[in-house]
Amino acid sequence: MTVLPIIIHPDPLLRQPTHPVAEFNESLSNLIQDMFDTMKEKKGVGLAAPQIGILRKIIVVSYKKRQFALLNPEIVKSSGNEPGEEGCLSIPKVHVMVTRATYIEVIATTVRGKSIKLKERGFVARIIQHEIDHLNGTLIIDKGPPLPEEEDNF
Repeated sequence: MTVLPIIIHPDPLLRQPTHPVAEFNESLSNLIQDMFDTMKEKKGVGLAAPQIGILRKIIVVSYKKRQFALLNPEIVKSSGNEPGEEGCLSIPKVHVMVTRATYIEVIATTVRGKSIKLKERGFVARIIQHEIDHLNGTLIIDKGPPLPEEEDNF
């Protein structure tokens, strides 16, 4: 298990363009496992490669009993929209109300180089959209103002 450091805003690396994954090998598999380990350790539900300093089109998602990696993901269809509060591992202690599509269709490649198409709704669709934003240098703070911090009443 390797937990990698998370790149924190305002690091300019988070705004850089990413490049498609072209080689599908053991090194890629190891990187994706490290991304899952990092996301789990940091208690996230999604992580994009730029958040660990890798400028490649890779995202990982883990929510409830689902866990998957998408390489070179592209949203090809979306519908509906719904606002929801989002946080980000690269912007600690900040939450933003972000409107996202409620349904998406995504084409991507698996870690083994196989083309796939996913149809997702609800929170998993939100996670994927958030992570794809990272691949394009977009952060939640670009989507709206930070929400006021809630005070802990202990």
